[in-house]
Amino acid sequence: MIVTSFPRPVREIEHVLIPLADGTRLAARIWLPEDAEANPVPAILEYLPYRKRDGTWERDALTHPYFAGHGYASVRVDLRGAGESDGLLFDEYAQQEQDDALEVIAWLAQQSWCTGAVGMMGISWGGFNALQVAALRPPALKAIITLCSTDDRYRDDVHFMGGAMLTAKFGWASFFFGAMCHQPDPALVGEQWRAMWLERLANVPLFLERWLRHQRRDAYWKHGSVCEDYGAIECPVYAVGGWTDGYTNAIPRLLEGLSAPRKGLIGPWAHAYPHFAMPGPQIGFLQEALRWWDHWLKGIDTGIMREPMLRAWMMQSVAPATHHDERPGRWIAEALWPAPGIASRRWFLAEQGLRDEASRLAPRQVCSPQDVGRAAGSWCPFGRGQDDAGDQRDDDARSLTFDTAPLDEAIEILGAPVVTLDVVCDATQANLAVRLCDVHPDGSSLRVSFGILNLTHRDGHEAPTPLRPGERYRVTIKLNDAGFAFPPGHRIRVAISTAYWPMIWPSPEAATVTVFSGSLELPVRAPQRADTLLAPLPPAETAAPEPRTLLRPGVVRIDRIGIELGTQGSFDFRIEGDDPLSAVAEMHQTHTVSRGDWRTRVETRTRLSCTRGAFVVRGGVQAWDGDEQVCDRDWNCTIPRDLV
Repeated sequence: MIVTSFPRPVREIEHVLIPLADGTRLAARIWLPEDAEANPVPAILEYLPYRKRDGTWERDALTHPYFAGHGYASVRVDLRGAGESDGLLFDEYAQQEQDDALEVIAWLAQQSWCTGAVGMMGISWGGFNALQVAALRPPALKAIITLCSTDDRYRDDVHFMGGAMLTAKFGWASFFFGAMCHQPDPALVGEQWRAMWLERLANVPLFLERWLRHQRRDAYWKHGSVCEDYGAIECPVYAVGGWTDGYTNAIPRLLEGLSAPRKGLIGPWAHAYPHFAMPGPQIGFLQEALRWWDHWLKGIDTGIMREPMLRAWMMQSVAPATHHDERPGRWIAEALWPAPGIASRRWFLAEQGLRDEASRLAPRQVCSPQDVGRAAGSWCPFGRGQDDAGDQRDDDARSLTFDTAPLDEAIEILGAPVVTLDVVCDATQANLAVRLCDVHPDGSSLRVSFGILNLTHRDGHEAPTPLRPGERYRVTIKLNDAGFAFPPGHRIRVAISTAYWPMIWPSPEAATVTVFSGSLELPVRAPQRADTLLAPLPPAETAAPEPRTLLRPGVVRIDRIGIELGTQGSFDFRIEGDDPLSAVAEMHQTHTVSRGDWRTRVETRTRLSCTRGAFVVRGGVQAWDGDEQVCDRDWNCTIPRDLV
């Protein structure tokens, strides 16, 4: 990663209040060229709830000054109810959030330092709302870059996968609950900081409770899912992500579904911006973004739209591990998506494993121990810790597995593998987890992709129906998109289990599923000479990092503003191998913020357990201003299970 100088000097406006029509003011931090008043520039908006002051400060410093130094006003705005913004925040991706964004974009376009052209960029939450706001077609919004986001909030977000509930929902809800209990900074908002904080503490909801009340794909999840009407998005879209991330499936869908100008970029990365994401190799994402912005916001022909629609990293096989600094591979590209040259190749489940031709399979039963899935890693890895999928051998040994013979030649795939099964279940509810693995000659098993299906959602996610025990069903499980090269001498494995803890919450009872037949379809892509002629992506460049001092483990000081941030927490998932109703998730967080004599502390806790018919949710928040306790709230609620 190279720290660079800029062609234009940059000035920063640390705190600006953007007025909205209802009197609310949203807090912004703006980086722009020093001469922007005399020579106006386009604006790039990143719009988040994570506190521009002390939340996203590390990544903001690497990114926003870079755009400013290359001729843009780069703007970080806190959502209503977050950071130093006025108001209250009650949910993710609310209509209020989108309506406010329309006013922010109009305000930016009217500033004397702005040409009137605005782009929107963000990762995760910021990638979501970039798509959502684009669908509202504000006149000044000329293009977006969306990273690590989704077009479908039910099918491919942190909440559900294949109709099964992801435990990442609990982790995200717990983290976000704590994050929304933070106070604004008195140095920016003055003495009103305490009143603003107390109002937030008194009104913050327990987000987990709200989300658990929507267990099927209803109007709640359709709101903000741009797949409901791709045609609503008319501005150009650059969709970026990584194979290690949890959100990559949206990129091929956006390329296929949108009619506006669009591009896709998929690297090896986890959930982070590609100029500092792991696993590497990192790329010059900021340079690539500038080519996009220069084309669409400044009208400069950078050549970016004459390049292939999709560029992706073809991952090579590696020894399985829960962390990789880098994933070896090579860049490939497709002019269009879906790519006409990708062919479906089918293997059938057979007595001997996976075979090219259909053959006899005696019925196979699977009733997994409830802790199968210990090697699954996180649903959405961030790449900095031990959060990737590890060696699958132990999980494979406790699953139903089908292997090919050792491969005579390499097989490369690009797209979504699909597994079709004919099954019978002895219960009214069951989950199936299906993993696609690369089995090395030494027996180690590298997970390439996986998919989940709650069998009550076999015909769709809007109106699930119980299984009829003993009745035979044909079900299709679409696995996550992947770009991967299976080497000669390795075997391809399909592993099937009825549990995948702690990735998904278990069904209410330990069901036995009998598999009578099935197949695996892989999207096979032959190596192409054109791939070797691709222009290399530039090395990663950034602006200078924000100076910081690690005072002690868990406590860091942002040197420029003198704020000390402390974080401690515990996160625990547990289950008994023979009892799905023993599943428990607990999280406790403590956050401290201080500067001189001023200090605050917030403690939050959440707990999720279940019975056969309900989820049991407990939560609480306590807060202190110095030694004075200013908040003590508790939640205890029971929410009926809806075929989950």
